[in-house]
Amino acid sequence: MIEGKILKVSGPLVVAEGMREANMFDVVRVGEKRLIGEIIEMHGDRASIQVYEETAGIGRGDRVVSSEFPLSVELGPGLIGNIYDGIQRPLEAMVKKVGANITKGIDEPSLDREKVWHFEAALAFGDTVVGGDVLGTVKETDIISHKIMVAPNKKGTIVELRSGDYRVTDRIGKIKLPDGTMEEITLMQKWPVRVARPYSQKLPPVEPMITGQRPIDALFPIAKGGTACVPGPFGSGKTVVQHQLAKWSDVDLVVYIGCGERGNEMTDVLREFPELTDPKTGKTLMERTVLIANTSDMPVAAREASIYTGITIAEYYRDMGYSVAVIADSTSRWAEALREMSGRLEEMPGEEGYPAYLTSRLAQFYERAGKVICLGSDGREGALSAIGAVSPQGGDISEPVTQATLRIVKVFWGLDASLAYRRHFPAINWLNSYSLYRDRLDGWFSEHISKDWSDVVGRCLKTLQLEAELDEIVKLVGVDALSADDRLTLEVARSIREDFLQQNAFDSVDSYTTLKKQYEMMNLIHYFEDKARAAVKEGVNIQLIADLPVRERIGRAKAAEENRYREEYADIKREIDSELKRLIDEKTDD
Repeated sequence: MIEGKILKVSGPLVVAEGMREANMFDVVRVGEKRLIGEIIEMHGDRASIQVYEETAGIGRGDRVVSSEFPLSVELGPGLIGNIYDGIQRPLEAMVKKVGANITKGIDEPSLDREKVWHFEAALAFGDTVVGGDVLGTVKETDIISHKIMVAPNKKGTIVELRSGDYRVTDRIGKIKLPDGTMEEITLMQKWPVRVARPYSQKLPPVEPMITGQRPIDALFPIAKGGTACVPGPFGSGKTVVQHQLAKWSDVDLVVYIGCGERGNEMTDVLREFPELTDPKTGKTLMERTVLIANTSDMPVAAREASIYTGITIAEYYRDMGYSVAVIADSTSRWAEALREMSGRLEEMPGEEGYPAYLTSRLAQFYERAGKVICLGSDGREGALSAIGAVSPQGGDISEPVTQATLRIVKVFWGLDASLAYRRHFPAINWLNSYSLYRDRLDGWFSEHISKDWSDVVGRCLKTLQLEAELDEIVKLVGVDALSADDRLTLEVARSIREDFLQQNAFDSVDSYTTLKKQYEMMNLIHYFEDKARAAVKEGVNIQLIADLPVRERIGRAKAAEENRYREEYADIKREIDSELKRLIDEKTDD
Protein backbone atom coordinates (compact mmCIF):
# COMPACT_ATOMS: atom_id res chain seq x y z
CA MET A 1 0.00 0.00 0.00
CA ILE A 2 1.41 3.41 -1.02
CA GLU A 3 0.70 6.02 1.63
CA GLY A 4 1.67 9.69 1.86
CA LYS A 5 0.88 12.83 3.80
CA ILE A 6 -0.66 16.10 2.70
CA LEU A 7 1.69 19.07 2.41
CA LYS A 8 -0.66 21.61 0.88
CA VAL A 9 -4.35 22.09 0.04
CA SER A 10 -5.38 24.64 -2.59
CA GLY A 11 -9.03 24.22 -3.51
CA PRO A 12 -9.36 20.98 -5.53
CA LEU A 13 -5.54 20.63 -5.68
CA VAL A 14 -3.80 18.63 -2.94
CA VAL A 15 -0.01 18.13 -2.80
CA ALA A 16 1.19 15.04 -0.89
CA GLU A 17 4.69 13.73 -0.06
CA GLY A 18 5.88 10.15 0.32
CA MET A 19 4.28 9.11 -3.00
CA ARG A 20 7.45 8.11 -4.88
CA GLU A 21 6.09 4.64 -5.72
CA ALA A 22 2.79 5.98 -7.08
CA ASN A 23 2.11 6.44 -10.81
CA MET A 24 0.59 9.24 -12.84
CA PHE A 25 -3.22 9.11 -13.00
CA ASP A 26 -3.50 6.65 -10.09
CA VAL A 27 -6.69 7.06 -8.08
CA VAL A 28 -6.03 8.04 -4.46
CA ARG A 29 -8.10 8.43 -1.28
CA VAL A 30 -7.54 11.71 0.54
CA GLY A 31 -8.05 12.40 4.25
CA GLU A 32 -10.20 10.68 6.86
CA LYS A 33 -13.30 10.84 4.67
CA ARG A 34 -11.39 9.12 1.86
CA LEU A 35 -12.19 11.69 -0.82
CA ILE A 36 -11.61 10.47 -4.38
CA GLY A 37 -8.71 12.06 -6.26
CA GLU A 38 -6.34 11.43 -9.16
CA ILE A 39 -2.60 12.08 -9.44
CA ILE A 40 -2.02 14.59 -12.26
CA GLU A 41 1.64 15.53 -11.66
CA MET A 42 4.71 13.94 -10.01
CA HIS A 43 7.89 15.69 -8.74
CA GLY A 44 10.16 13.26 -6.92
CA ASP A 45 8.14 11.90 -4.03
CA ARG A 46 5.58 14.69 -4.24
CA ALA A 47 2.30 14.08 -6.02
CA SER A 48 -0.15 16.77 -7.14
CA ILE A 49 -3.64 15.36 -6.77
CA GLN A 50 -6.83 16.55 -8.41
CA VAL A 51 -9.61 15.89 -5.89
CA TYR A 52 -13.06 15.23 -7.32
CA GLU A 53 -14.95 16.26 -4.16
CA GLU A 54 -15.14 19.32 -1.92
CA THR A 55 -11.83 19.56 0.01
CA ALA A 56 -13.07 21.67 2.94
CA GLY A 57 -11.99 20.08 6.24
CA ILE A 58 -8.82 18.34 5.08
CA GLY A 59 -5.42 19.78 5.96
CA ARG A 60 -1.66 19.38 6.25
CA GLY A 61 -0.60 16.00 7.66
CA ASP A 62 -3.74 14.11 6.63
CA ARG A 63 -3.23 10.70 5.06
CA VAL A 64 -3.29 9.98 1.30
CA VAL A 65 -3.57 6.37 0.12
CA SER A 66 -3.03 5.27 -3.49
CA SER A 67 -5.20 2.56 -5.03
CA GLU A 68 -2.34 1.86 -7.50
CA PHE A 69 -4.89 1.78 -10.35
CA PRO A 70 -5.77 4.52 -12.84
CA LEU A 71 -9.19 6.16 -12.88
CA SER A 72 -11.37 3.53 -14.59
CA VAL A 73 -15.01 2.87 -15.40
CA GLU A 74 -16.97 -0.32 -14.88
CA LEU A 75 -18.37 -1.61 -18.16
CA GLY A 76 -21.16 -4.17 -18.19
CA PRO A 77 -24.95 -4.62 -18.13
CA GLY A 78 -26.81 -1.94 -16.19
CA LEU A 79 -25.23 1.19 -17.70
CA ILE A 80 -28.24 2.12 -19.85
CA GLY A 81 -30.93 4.18 -18.15
CA ASN A 82 -28.58 5.03 -15.30
CA ILE A 83 -27.44 8.50 -14.25
CA TYR A 84 -23.88 8.90 -13.02
CA ASP A 85 -21.74 11.72 -11.73
CA GLY A 86 -18.44 12.67 -13.40
CA ILE A 87 -16.53 9.72 -11.91
CA GLN A 88 -19.24 7.12 -12.60
CA ARG A 89 -20.83 6.99 -9.17
CA PRO A 90 -24.55 6.10 -9.55
CA LEU A 91 -26.49 9.09 -8.23
CA GLU A 92 -29.74 7.20 -7.71
CA ALA A 93 -28.07 4.47 -5.64
CA MET A 94 -26.22 7.08 -3.56
CA VAL A 95 -29.44 8.98 -2.83
CA LYS A 96 -31.06 5.74 -1.62
CA LYS A 97 -28.06 5.11 0.60
CA VAL A 98 -27.50 8.55 2.21
CA GLY A 99 -30.42 10.75 1.12
CA ALA A 100 -30.59 13.80 -1.15
CA ASN A 101 -27.56 15.50 0.45
CA ILE A 102 -24.80 13.20 -0.79
CA THR A 103 -22.00 13.02 1.75
CA LYS A 104 -18.29 13.32 0.93
CA GLY A 105 -16.23 10.20 0.40
CA ILE A 106 -19.18 7.95 -0.39
CA ASP A 107 -18.19 5.04 -2.62
CA GLU A 108 -20.93 3.11 -4.39
CA PRO A 109 -20.29 0.51 -7.15
CA SER A 110 -21.07 1.86 -10.61
CA LEU A 111 -22.93 -1.32 -11.59
CA ASP A 112 -25.58 -2.89 -9.35
CA ARG A 113 -23.95 -5.86 -7.64
CA GLU A 114 -27.27 -7.52 -6.71
CA LYS A 115 -29.18 -7.36 -9.99
CA VAL A 116 -29.32 -10.68 -11.85
CA TRP A 117 -28.91 -10.81 -15.65
CA HIS A 118 -29.59 -13.71 -17.99
CA PHE A 119 -26.48 -14.53 -20.03
CA GLU A 120 -26.82 -16.51 -23.26
CA ALA A 121 -23.47 -18.06 -24.28
CA ALA A 122 -22.49 -17.83 -27.97
CA LEU A 123 -19.27 -19.88 -27.75
CA ALA A 124 -18.32 -23.18 -26.12
CA PHE A 125 -15.45 -25.20 -24.65
CA GLY A 126 -12.37 -25.31 -26.86
CA ASP A 127 -13.16 -22.21 -28.93
CA THR A 128 -10.20 -19.93 -29.56
CA VAL A 129 -10.88 -16.25 -28.87
CA VAL A 130 -9.11 -12.93 -29.31
CA GLY A 131 -9.79 -9.49 -27.87
CA GLY A 132 -13.23 -8.20 -28.85
CA ASP A 133 -14.78 -11.60 -29.62
CA VAL A 134 -18.38 -11.90 -28.40
CA LEU A 135 -18.73 -14.56 -25.71
CA GLY A 136 -22.50 -14.19 -25.42
CA THR A 137 -25.29 -11.68 -24.90
CA VAL A 138 -27.41 -10.17 -22.14
CA LYS A 139 -30.74 -8.47 -22.88
CA GLU A 140 -30.00 -5.13 -21.21
CA THR A 141 -33.13 -3.32 -22.42
CA ASP A 142 -35.88 -4.16 -24.92
CA ILE A 143 -33.82 -2.56 -27.70
CA ILE A 144 -30.17 -3.11 -26.65
CA SER A 145 -28.64 -6.57 -26.67
CA HIS A 146 -25.51 -6.22 -24.52
CA LYS A 147 -22.61 -8.19 -25.98
CA ILE A 148 -20.21 -9.67 -23.42
CA MET A 149 -16.80 -9.41 -25.08
CA VAL A 150 -13.29 -10.67 -24.45
CA ALA A 151 -11.21 -7.80 -23.03
CA PRO A 152 -9.27 -6.02 -25.84
CA ASN A 153 -5.84 -7.10 -24.57
CA LYS A 154 -6.67 -10.79 -23.99
CA LYS A 155 -6.65 -13.93 -26.13
CA GLY A 156 -6.74 -17.65 -25.46
CA THR A 157 -8.96 -20.76 -25.40
CA ILE A 158 -12.29 -21.12 -23.65
CA VAL A 159 -12.19 -23.84 -21.01
CA GLU A 160 -15.52 -22.98 -19.39
CA LEU A 161 -18.56 -20.89 -20.45
CA ARG A 162 -22.13 -21.41 -19.31
CA SER A 163 -25.47 -19.76 -20.04
CA GLY A 164 -27.46 -18.83 -16.95
CA ASP A 165 -28.48 -16.08 -14.54
CA TYR A 166 -25.60 -14.11 -13.06
CA ARG A 167 -24.71 -10.94 -11.22
CA VAL A 168 -22.06 -8.74 -12.86
CA THR A 169 -19.31 -10.02 -10.55
CA ASP A 170 -20.17 -13.74 -10.86
CA ARG A 171 -17.88 -16.03 -12.85
CA ILE A 172 -19.48 -17.05 -16.14
CA GLY A 173 -16.48 -18.97 -17.45
CA LYS A 174 -12.71 -19.23 -17.84
CA ILE A 175 -10.15 -18.56 -20.58
CA LYS A 176 -6.78 -20.27 -20.81
CA LEU A 177 -4.23 -17.64 -21.84
CA PRO A 178 -1.24 -18.41 -24.14
CA ASP A 179 1.11 -18.60 -21.12
CA GLY A 180 -1.04 -21.37 -19.60
CA THR A 181 -2.63 -19.28 -16.84
CA MET A 182 -6.38 -19.29 -16.31
CA GLU A 183 -8.45 -16.11 -16.23
CA GLU A 184 -12.01 -15.86 -14.96
CA ILE A 185 -14.65 -14.18 -17.09
CA THR A 186 -17.41 -12.03 -15.58
CA LEU A 187 -20.15 -9.91 -17.15
CA MET A 188 -18.15 -6.82 -16.21
CA GLN A 189 -14.79 -5.39 -17.24
CA LYS A 190 -12.90 -2.24 -16.26
CA TRP A 191 -11.14 0.24 -18.53
CA PRO A 192 -9.03 3.37 -17.74
CA VAL A 193 -10.89 6.46 -18.90
CA ARG A 194 -7.88 8.30 -20.34
CA VAL A 195 -6.94 5.44 -22.66
CA ALA A 196 -8.90 5.11 -25.92
CA ARG A 197 -10.30 1.61 -26.45
CA PRO A 198 -8.56 -0.06 -29.43
CA TYR A 199 -10.19 -1.07 -32.70
CA SER A 200 -9.13 -3.00 -35.78
CA GLN A 201 -9.42 -0.31 -38.46
CA LYS A 202 -10.83 3.21 -38.89
CA LEU A 203 -13.25 3.73 -41.78
CA PRO A 204 -14.21 6.89 -43.67
CA PRO A 205 -17.61 8.23 -42.53
CA VAL A 206 -19.98 7.92 -45.51
CA GLU A 207 -23.44 7.65 -43.88
CA PRO A 208 -25.27 10.63 -42.32
CA MET A 209 -26.44 10.67 -38.73
CA ILE A 210 -30.07 11.56 -39.38
CA THR A 211 -31.37 13.94 -36.71
CA GLY A 212 -34.77 15.03 -38.04
CA GLN A 213 -33.62 18.66 -37.66
CA ARG A 214 -33.98 20.35 -41.05
CA PRO A 215 -31.12 22.91 -40.84
CA ILE A 216 -28.75 20.10 -39.80
CA ASP A 217 -29.80 17.24 -42.08
CA ALA A 218 -30.30 19.34 -45.20
CA LEU A 219 -27.69 22.11 -44.99
CA PHE A 220 -25.00 21.02 -42.50
CA PRO A 221 -25.14 17.23 -42.02
CA ILE A 222 -22.97 15.23 -39.65
CA ALA A 223 -21.76 11.73 -40.55
CA LYS A 224 -22.03 8.72 -38.28
CA GLY A 225 -18.62 8.65 -36.64
CA GLY A 226 -18.24 12.39 -37.19
CA THR A 227 -17.51 15.35 -34.92
CA ALA A 228 -19.46 18.58 -34.51
CA CYS A 229 -19.63 21.61 -32.25
CA VAL A 230 -22.52 23.90 -31.34
CA PRO A 231 -21.16 27.27 -30.18
CA GLY A 232 -23.48 30.05 -29.16
CA PRO A 233 -24.13 32.71 -26.50
CA PHE A 234 -26.46 32.31 -23.54
CA GLY A 235 -30.10 31.94 -24.64
CA SER A 236 -29.37 30.96 -28.24
CA GLY A 237 -30.71 27.42 -27.84
CA LYS A 238 -27.60 25.21 -27.46
CA THR A 239 -29.26 22.95 -24.91
CA VAL A 240 -32.47 22.61 -26.94
CA VAL A 241 -30.44 21.67 -30.04
CA GLN A 242 -28.53 19.06 -28.04
CA HIS A 243 -31.70 17.69 -26.48
CA GLN A 244 -33.19 17.36 -29.97
CA LEU A 245 -30.10 15.50 -31.17
CA ALA A 246 -30.24 13.19 -28.16
CA LYS A 247 -33.95 12.52 -28.72
CA TRP A 248 -34.15 11.97 -32.45
CA SER A 249 -30.73 11.00 -33.87
CA ASP A 250 -30.85 7.61 -35.61
CA VAL A 251 -28.18 6.09 -33.37
CA ASP A 252 -28.51 2.98 -31.23
CA LEU A 253 -27.32 4.66 -28.05
CA VAL A 254 -26.81 8.17 -26.64
CA VAL A 255 -24.37 9.13 -23.90
CA TYR A 256 -25.42 12.60 -22.66
CA ILE A 257 -22.78 14.41 -20.58
CA GLY A 258 -23.96 17.42 -18.56
CA CYS A 259 -20.56 18.97 -17.91
CA GLY A 260 -20.83 21.97 -15.58
CA GLU A 261 -24.27 22.98 -16.83
CA ARG A 262 -27.18 24.01 -14.60
CA GLY A 263 -28.98 21.23 -12.76
CA ASN A 264 -32.39 22.13 -14.21
CA GLU A 265 -31.14 21.22 -17.71
CA MET A 266 -30.30 17.68 -16.59
CA THR A 267 -33.66 17.59 -14.78
CA ASP A 268 -35.38 18.38 -18.10
CA VAL A 269 -33.63 15.39 -19.68
CA LEU A 270 -34.63 13.12 -16.78
CA ARG A 271 -38.25 14.23 -16.99
CA GLU A 272 -38.64 14.22 -20.77
CA PHE A 273 -36.74 11.15 -21.95
CA PRO A 274 -38.80 8.51 -20.08
CA GLU A 275 -41.97 10.03 -21.59
CA LEU A 276 -40.70 10.34 -25.18
CA THR A 277 -40.90 7.55 -27.73
CA ASP A 278 -38.01 6.59 -29.98
CA PRO A 279 -39.39 6.89 -33.57
CA LYS A 280 -37.30 3.87 -34.64
CA THR A 281 -38.31 1.40 -31.93
CA GLY A 282 -41.46 2.75 -30.27
CA LYS A 283 -39.77 2.36 -26.86
CA THR A 284 -38.93 5.05 -24.31
CA LEU A 285 -35.74 7.02 -25.03
CA MET A 286 -34.26 6.13 -21.63
CA GLU A 287 -33.85 2.57 -22.94
CA ARG A 288 -31.02 3.82 -25.15
CA THR A 289 -29.55 6.60 -22.99
CA VAL A 290 -26.74 6.86 -20.42
CA LEU A 291 -26.58 10.14 -18.47
CA ILE A 292 -23.45 11.65 -16.93
CA ALA A 293 -24.53 14.53 -14.65
CA ASN A 294 -21.82 16.86 -13.46
CA THR A 295 -23.71 20.08 -12.83
CA SER A 296 -22.34 23.55 -12.08
CA ASP A 297 -22.73 23.16 -8.29
CA MET A 298 -20.57 20.01 -8.22
CA PRO A 299 -16.77 20.23 -7.68
CA VAL A 300 -15.12 21.83 -10.68
CA ALA A 301 -12.36 19.20 -10.98
CA ALA A 302 -14.88 16.43 -11.63
CA ARG A 303 -15.88 18.12 -14.89
CA GLU A 304 -12.57 17.06 -16.41
CA ALA A 305 -13.22 13.40 -15.61
CA SER A 306 -16.86 13.47 -16.79
CA ILE A 307 -15.90 13.92 -20.46
CA TYR A 308 -13.55 10.92 -20.36
CA THR A 309 -16.05 8.80 -18.39
CA GLY A 310 -18.75 9.46 -21.00
CA ILE A 311 -16.66 8.75 -24.08
CA THR A 312 -15.20 5.54 -22.59
CA ILE A 313 -18.72 4.19 -21.99
CA ALA A 314 -19.59 5.20 -25.58
CA GLU A 315 -16.52 3.38 -26.96
CA TYR A 316 -17.58 0.24 -25.08
CA TYR A 317 -20.96 0.15 -26.87
CA ARG A 318 -19.29 1.11 -30.16
CA ASP A 319 -17.13 -2.01 -29.74
CA MET A 320 -20.33 -4.09 -29.68
CA GLY A 321 -21.08 -2.85 -33.21
CA TYR A 322 -23.54 -0.11 -32.27
CA SER A 323 -23.78 3.46 -33.52
CA VAL A 324 -23.32 5.75 -30.51
CA ALA A 325 -23.59 9.52 -30.07
CA VAL A 326 -21.75 11.37 -27.29
CA ILE A 327 -23.27 14.76 -26.51
CA ALA A 328 -21.21 17.00 -24.21
CA ASP A 329 -22.82 20.11 -22.75
CA SER A 330 -20.54 22.00 -22.55
CA THR A 331 -16.83 21.72 -23.29
CA SER A 332 -16.37 25.37 -22.20
CA ARG A 333 -17.12 24.36 -18.60
CA TRP A 334 -14.69 21.47 -19.00
CA ALA A 335 -12.02 23.88 -20.25
CA GLU A 336 -12.67 26.10 -17.22
CA ALA A 337 -11.81 23.14 -15.00
CA LEU A 338 -8.54 22.71 -16.94
CA ARG A 339 -7.81 26.43 -16.50
CA GLU A 340 -8.42 26.31 -12.75
CA MET A 341 -6.23 23.25 -12.21
CA SER A 342 -3.50 24.67 -14.46
CA GLY A 343 -3.51 27.91 -12.46
CA ARG A 344 -3.23 26.05 -9.16
CA LEU A 345 -0.36 23.99 -10.56
CA GLU A 346 1.32 27.33 -11.42
CA GLU A 347 1.80 26.36 -15.08
CA MET A 348 2.62 28.96 -17.69
CA PRO A 349 -0.78 30.18 -18.96
CA GLY A 350 -1.76 30.39 -22.59
CA GLU A 351 -4.35 32.69 -24.16
CA GLU A 352 -6.94 34.05 -21.68
CA GLY A 353 -5.41 31.97 -18.90
CA TYR A 354 -6.22 28.60 -20.46
CA PRO A 355 -3.40 26.04 -20.37
CA ALA A 356 -1.11 25.81 -23.39
CA TYR A 357 -2.24 22.20 -23.89
CA LEU A 358 -5.96 23.09 -24.28
CA THR A 359 -6.04 22.19 -28.00
CA SER A 360 -4.33 18.83 -27.51
CA ARG A 361 -6.74 17.89 -24.69
CA LEU A 362 -9.73 18.78 -26.84
CA ALA A 363 -8.23 16.77 -29.71
CA GLN A 364 -7.81 13.74 -27.41
CA PHE A 365 -11.56 13.84 -26.80
CA TYR A 366 -12.81 14.39 -30.36
CA GLU A 367 -10.27 12.02 -31.94
CA ARG A 368 -11.87 9.13 -30.07
CA ALA A 369 -14.88 9.52 -32.39
CA GLY A 370 -15.01 7.64 -35.68
CA LYS A 371 -16.49 4.79 -37.66
CA VAL A 372 -14.44 1.64 -37.09
CA ILE A 373 -14.12 -2.07 -37.69
CA CYS A 374 -14.23 -3.35 -34.11
CA LEU A 375 -11.84 -5.82 -32.55
CA GLY A 376 -12.95 -9.42 -32.85
CA SER A 377 -13.20 -12.16 -35.45
CA ASP A 378 -16.57 -11.18 -36.95
CA GLY A 379 -15.48 -7.83 -38.47
CA ARG A 380 -18.49 -5.92 -37.07
CA GLU A 381 -18.61 -2.15 -37.58
CA GLY A 382 -19.37 0.48 -34.96
CA ALA A 383 -19.58 4.27 -35.00
CA LEU A 384 -19.03 6.92 -32.34
CA SER A 385 -20.14 10.48 -33.11
CA ALA A 386 -19.03 13.31 -30.79
CA ILE A 387 -21.00 16.55 -30.49
CA GLY A 388 -19.89 19.25 -28.08
CA ALA A 389 -21.56 22.51 -27.09
CA VAL A 390 -19.30 25.51 -26.60
CA SER A 391 -20.43 28.50 -24.51
CA PRO A 392 -18.24 31.46 -25.50
CA GLN A 393 -18.77 34.52 -23.31
CA GLY A 394 -21.01 36.97 -25.11
CA GLY A 395 -21.08 34.68 -28.13
CA ASP A 396 -17.51 35.67 -29.10
CA ILE A 397 -16.35 32.70 -31.16
CA SER A 398 -12.84 34.12 -31.41
CA GLU A 399 -12.16 32.98 -27.81
CA PRO A 400 -9.68 30.08 -27.32
CA VAL A 401 -12.05 27.16 -26.61
CA THR A 402 -14.18 27.77 -29.72
CA GLN A 403 -11.17 28.33 -31.95
CA ALA A 404 -9.39 25.23 -30.64
CA THR A 405 -12.57 23.19 -31.21
CA LEU A 406 -13.02 24.49 -34.76
CA ARG A 407 -9.52 23.32 -35.66
CA ILE A 408 -10.55 19.77 -34.76
CA VAL A 409 -14.22 19.19 -35.63
CA LYS A 410 -15.66 18.85 -39.13
CA VAL A 411 -19.10 20.41 -38.54
CA PHE A 412 -19.83 23.87 -37.16
CA TRP A 413 -23.41 24.77 -36.21
CA GLY A 414 -22.98 28.42 -35.24
CA LEU A 415 -25.89 29.65 -33.14
CA ASP A 416 -26.83 33.30 -33.56
CA ALA A 417 -28.26 35.44 -30.74
CA SER A 418 -30.04 37.73 -33.22
CA LEU A 419 -31.92 34.75 -34.69
CA ALA A 420 -32.83 33.55 -31.20
CA TYR A 421 -34.16 37.00 -30.25
CA ARG A 422 -36.38 36.85 -33.37
CA ARG A 423 -37.64 33.47 -32.10
CA HIS A 424 -36.05 31.65 -35.03
CA PHE A 425 -35.11 28.20 -33.72
CA PRO A 426 -32.91 26.28 -34.25
CA ALA A 427 -30.90 29.53 -34.34
CA ILE A 428 -28.23 28.05 -36.64
CA ASN A 429 -26.76 30.83 -38.76
CA TRP A 430 -26.72 29.53 -42.34
CA LEU A 431 -24.09 32.09 -43.43
CA ASN A 432 -21.26 31.07 -41.07
CA SER A 433 -22.08 27.41 -40.32
CA TYR A 434 -20.53 24.62 -42.38
CA SER A 435 -20.16 20.86 -42.75
CA LEU A 436 -17.03 19.29 -44.23
CA TYR A 437 -18.96 16.02 -44.65
CA ARG A 438 -21.42 17.33 -47.26
CA ASP A 439 -19.47 16.25 -50.35
CA ARG A 440 -18.71 12.85 -48.82
CA LEU A 441 -22.39 12.26 -47.93
CA ASP A 442 -23.81 13.34 -51.30
CA GLY A 443 -23.56 9.79 -52.63
CA TRP A 444 -25.67 8.43 -49.75
CA PHE A 445 -28.35 11.11 -50.17
CA SER A 446 -28.38 10.58 -53.93
CA GLU A 447 -28.88 6.83 -53.50
CA HIS A 448 -31.39 6.82 -50.64
CA ILE A 449 -33.39 10.06 -51.02
CA SER A 450 -33.09 11.61 -54.49
CA LYS A 451 -30.50 11.95 -57.23
CA ASP A 452 -30.89 15.74 -57.19
CA TRP A 453 -30.69 16.13 -53.38
CA SER A 454 -27.36 17.97 -53.64
CA ASP A 455 -28.74 20.36 -56.29
CA VAL A 456 -31.87 21.13 -54.25
CA VAL A 457 -29.84 21.85 -51.09
CA GLY A 458 -27.28 23.87 -53.06
CA ARG A 459 -30.09 25.97 -54.52
CA CYS A 460 -31.39 26.77 -51.02
CA LEU A 461 -27.94 27.82 -49.82
CA LYS A 462 -27.38 29.95 -52.92
CA THR A 463 -30.70 31.75 -52.40
CA LEU A 464 -29.86 32.47 -48.75
CA GLN A 465 -26.45 33.80 -49.81
CA LEU A 466 -28.07 36.05 -52.46
CA GLU A 467 -30.49 37.35 -49.82
CA ALA A 468 -27.56 38.39 -47.60
CA GLU A 469 -26.00 40.29 -50.53
CA LEU A 470 -29.30 41.95 -51.46
CA ASP A 471 -29.92 42.96 -47.83
CA GLU A 472 -26.86 45.20 -48.04
CA ILE A 473 -28.38 46.99 -51.05
CA VAL A 474 -31.81 47.23 -49.37
CA LYS A 475 -30.23 48.93 -46.34
CA LEU A 476 -28.74 51.56 -48.65
CA VAL A 477 -31.50 52.27 -51.19
CA GLY A 478 -34.63 50.46 -49.99
CA VAL A 479 -36.47 47.40 -51.30
CA ASP A 480 -38.37 49.36 -53.98
CA ALA A 481 -35.11 49.99 -55.84
CA LEU A 482 -34.67 46.27 -56.51
CA SER A 483 -35.76 44.55 -59.70
CA ALA A 484 -38.78 42.23 -59.62
CA ASP A 485 -36.45 39.20 -59.90
CA ASP A 486 -34.39 40.32 -56.91
CA ARG A 487 -37.51 41.02 -54.85
CA LEU A 488 -38.73 37.53 -55.66
CA THR A 489 -35.37 36.16 -54.48
CA LEU A 490 -35.97 37.89 -51.13
CA GLU A 491 -39.45 36.37 -50.89
CA VAL A 492 -38.15 32.87 -51.67
CA ALA A 493 -35.32 33.28 -49.14
CA ARG A 494 -37.88 34.34 -46.52
CA SER A 495 -39.87 31.20 -47.30
CA ILE A 496 -36.75 29.01 -46.92
CA ARG A 497 -35.93 30.68 -43.59
CA GLU A 498 -39.39 30.74 -42.05
CA ASP A 499 -41.12 27.77 -43.69
CA PHE A 500 -38.21 25.33 -43.87
CA LEU A 501 -35.36 26.22 -41.49
CA GLN A 502 -37.54 27.28 -38.56
CA GLN A 503 -38.60 24.23 -36.55
CA ASN A 504 -40.67 23.90 -33.39
CA ALA A 505 -39.00 21.49 -30.93
CA PHE A 506 -42.19 21.33 -28.83
CA ASP A 507 -44.59 20.45 -31.65
CA SER A 508 -45.28 16.72 -31.98
CA VAL A 509 -45.17 16.83 -35.81
CA ASP A 510 -42.60 19.55 -36.44
CA SER A 511 -40.09 18.30 -33.85
CA TYR A 512 -38.86 15.57 -36.22
CA THR A 513 -38.88 15.64 -40.03
CA THR A 514 -37.90 12.66 -42.19
CA LEU A 515 -35.38 13.21 -45.00
CA LYS A 516 -37.96 12.50 -47.71
CA LYS A 517 -40.32 15.10 -46.24
CA GLN A 518 -37.42 17.60 -46.01
CA TYR A 519 -36.70 17.02 -49.69
CA GLU A 520 -40.35 17.56 -50.64
CA MET A 521 -40.53 20.75 -48.52
CA MET A 522 -37.53 22.24 -50.34
CA ASN A 523 -38.98 21.15 -53.68
CA LEU A 524 -42.30 22.81 -52.83
CA ILE A 525 -40.58 26.16 -52.22
CA HIS A 526 -38.58 25.81 -55.46
CA TYR A 527 -41.74 24.90 -57.36
CA PHE A 528 -43.33 28.14 -56.16
CA GLU A 529 -40.17 30.06 -57.17
CA ASP A 530 -40.08 28.59 -60.70
CA LYS A 531 -43.75 29.32 -61.33
CA ALA A 532 -43.48 32.80 -59.81
CA ARG A 533 -40.47 33.69 -61.99
CA ALA A 534 -42.45 32.66 -65.04
CA ALA A 535 -45.28 34.92 -63.89
CA VAL A 536 -42.86 37.84 -63.34
CA LYS A 537 -41.67 37.42 -66.96
CA GLU A 538 -45.31 37.73 -68.02
CA GLY A 539 -45.37 41.12 -66.27
CA VAL A 540 -47.25 40.15 -63.07
CA ASN A 541 -46.66 42.56 -60.17
CA ILE A 542 -44.27 41.01 -57.61
CA GLN A 543 -46.33 42.36 -54.70
CA LEU A 544 -49.40 40.45 -55.92
CA ILE A 545 -47.31 37.26 -56.02
CA ALA A 546 -45.96 37.91 -52.50
CA ASP A 547 -49.51 38.38 -51.18
CA LEU A 548 -50.97 35.18 -52.66
CA PRO A 549 -53.04 33.16 -50.14
CA VAL A 550 -51.20 29.96 -51.13
CA ARG A 551 -48.05 31.25 -49.42
CA GLU A 552 -49.75 30.71 -46.08
CA ARG A 553 -50.33 27.08 -47.02
CA ILE A 554 -46.64 26.74 -47.95
CA GLY A 555 -45.80 28.10 -44.49
CA ARG A 556 -48.07 25.55 -42.82
CA ALA A 557 -46.76 22.65 -44.94
CA LYS A 558 -44.31 21.66 -42.21
CA ALA A 559 -47.28 20.73 -39.99
CA ALA A 560 -48.54 18.08 -42.45
CA GLU A 561 -48.62 14.60 -40.90
CA GLU A 562 -46.03 12.10 -42.15
CA ASN A 563 -48.66 9.77 -43.65
CA ARG A 564 -50.40 12.47 -45.72
CA TYR A 565 -47.87 15.20 -46.54
CA ARG A 566 -47.47 14.03 -50.18
CA GLU A 567 -51.17 14.55 -50.93
CA GLU A 568 -51.07 17.89 -49.10
CA TYR A 569 -48.03 19.11 -51.07
CA ALA A 570 -49.53 17.99 -54.39
CA ASP A 571 -52.66 19.98 -53.53
CA ILE A 572 -50.56 23.07 -52.67
CA LYS A 573 -48.78 22.80 -56.05
CA ARG A 574 -52.15 22.73 -57.81
CA GLU A 575 -53.18 25.84 -55.87
CA ILE A 576 -49.91 27.58 -56.84
CA ASP A 577 -50.64 26.84 -60.51
CA SER A 578 -54.23 28.05 -60.17
CA GLU A 579 -53.47 31.32 -58.38
CA LEU A 580 -50.55 32.28 -60.59
CA LYS A 581 -52.56 31.43 -63.72
CA ARG A 582 -55.28 33.76 -62.45
CA LEU A 583 -52.76 36.61 -62.03
CA ILE A 584 -51.32 36.01 -65.52
CA ASP A 585 -54.82 35.92 -67.05
CA GLU A 586 -55.75 39.17 -65.28
CA LYS A 587 -52.56 40.80 -66.58
CA THR A 588 -53.32 39.60 -70.12
CA ASP A 589 -56.88 40.98 -69.90
CA ASP A 590 -55.48 44.38 -68.89
